[in-house]
Amino acid sequence: MQTEITKKLENEFEPSFLKVEDETHMHNVPAGSQSHFKIIVVSERFDGESLINRHRMINKVLEDELKIIHALAVHAYTPEQWIEKSDKELASPLCEGGGK
Repeated sequence: MQTEITKKLENEFEPSFLKVEDETHMHNVPAGSQSHFKIIVVSERFDGESLINRHRMINKVLEDELKIIHALAVHAYTPEQWIEKSDKELASPLCEGGGK
Protein backbone atom coordinates (compact mmCIF):
# COMPACT_ATOMS: atom_id res chain seq x y z
CA MET A 1 0.00 0.00 0.00
CA GLN A 2 2.77 2.46 0.91
CA THR A 3 4.52 1.85 -2.41
CA GLU A 4 1.33 2.31 -4.40
CA ILE A 5 0.49 5.57 -2.61
CA THR A 6 4.02 6.84 -3.24
CA LYS A 7 3.90 6.00 -6.95
CA LYS A 8 0.54 7.65 -7.49
CA LEU A 9 1.54 10.85 -5.70
CA GLU A 10 4.86 11.03 -7.57
CA ASN A 11 3.14 10.60 -10.92
CA GLU A 12 0.40 13.13 -10.26
CA PHE A 13 2.18 15.89 -8.37
CA GLU A 14 5.87 15.61 -9.37
CA PRO A 15 6.75 16.65 -5.81
CA SER A 16 9.97 18.33 -4.78
CA PHE A 17 9.54 16.45 -1.49
CA LEU A 18 7.38 13.43 -0.72
CA LYS A 19 7.18 11.26 2.35
CA VAL A 20 4.65 8.47 2.79
CA GLU A 21 4.81 7.02 6.26
CA ASP A 22 2.94 3.93 7.44
CA GLU A 23 1.81 4.80 10.96
CA THR A 24 -0.25 1.67 11.48
CA HIS A 25 2.13 0.45 14.18
CA MET A 26 0.98 3.38 16.34
CA HIS A 27 -2.60 2.07 16.45
CA ASN A 28 -4.53 -0.82 17.96
CA VAL A 29 -5.01 -2.91 14.80
CA PRO A 30 -4.27 -6.52 13.84
CA ALA A 31 -0.66 -7.40 13.00
CA GLY A 32 0.19 -6.88 9.33
CA SER A 33 -2.44 -4.19 8.81
CA GLN A 34 -1.65 -1.22 6.61
CA SER A 35 -4.42 1.13 7.63
CA HIS A 36 -2.94 4.43 8.86
CA PHE A 37 -0.71 6.67 6.76
CA LYS A 38 0.79 10.14 6.91
CA ILE A 39 1.84 11.89 3.74
CA ILE A 40 3.82 15.04 3.23
CA VAL A 41 3.66 16.37 -0.33
CA VAL A 42 5.44 19.48 -1.55
CA SER A 43 4.48 20.45 -5.06
CA GLU A 44 4.18 23.50 -7.28
CA ARG A 45 0.79 22.08 -8.32
CA PHE A 46 -0.54 23.41 -5.00
CA ASP A 47 0.28 27.04 -5.85
CA GLY A 48 -2.92 29.08 -5.65
CA GLU A 49 -4.95 26.17 -4.25
CA SER A 50 -6.68 26.34 -0.88
CA LEU A 51 -5.87 23.71 1.71
CA ILE A 52 -9.21 21.98 1.18
CA ASN A 53 -8.63 21.84 -2.59
CA ARG A 54 -5.18 20.34 -2.04
CA HIS A 55 -6.73 17.61 0.09
CA ARG A 56 -9.41 17.04 -2.53
CA MET A 57 -6.75 16.72 -5.22
CA ILE A 58 -4.88 14.13 -3.17
CA ASN A 59 -8.06 12.27 -2.21
CA LYS A 60 -9.02 12.00 -5.88
CA VAL A 61 -5.65 10.49 -6.78
CA LEU A 62 -5.89 8.04 -3.87
CA GLU A 63 -9.58 7.24 -4.34
CA ASP A 64 -9.06 3.47 -4.49
CA GLU A 65 -6.71 3.40 -1.50
CA LEU A 66 -9.13 5.46 0.61
CA LYS A 67 -11.70 2.67 0.23
CA ILE A 68 -9.30 0.37 2.11
CA ILE A 69 -7.27 2.43 4.56
CA HIS A 70 -8.71 3.78 7.80
CA ALA A 71 -6.82 7.06 8.24
CA LEU A 72 -4.76 9.41 6.11
CA ALA A 73 -3.02 12.46 7.56
CA VAL A 74 -2.30 14.89 4.74
CA HIS A 75 0.28 17.69 4.79
CA ALA A 76 0.27 19.42 1.39
CA TYR A 77 2.54 22.41 0.81
CA THR A 78 3.86 24.65 -1.90
CA PRO A 79 7.66 24.79 -2.07
CA GLU A 80 7.61 28.23 -0.39
CA GLN A 81 5.43 26.96 2.47
CA TRP A 82 7.67 23.93 2.89
CA ILE A 83 10.72 26.13 3.41
CA GLU A 84 8.85 27.84 6.26
CA LYS A 85 7.62 24.53 7.77
CA SER A 86 10.64 22.31 7.22
CA ASP A 87 12.24 23.14 10.55
CA LYS A 88 9.11 22.17 12.49
CA GLU A 89 7.99 18.64 13.34
CA LEU A 90 4.83 17.39 11.65
CA ALA A 91 3.78 14.77 14.19
CA SER A 92 0.50 12.89 14.00
CA PRO A 93 -1.66 12.69 17.11
CA LEU A 94 -1.36 9.67 19.39
CA CYS A 95 -3.93 6.92 18.96
CA GLU A 96 -6.88 7.06 21.36
CA GLY A 97 -7.34 3.25 21.16
CA GLY A 98 -10.49 3.20 19.04
CA GLY A 99 -10.22 -0.52 18.20
CA LYS A 100 -10.23 -1.79 21.81
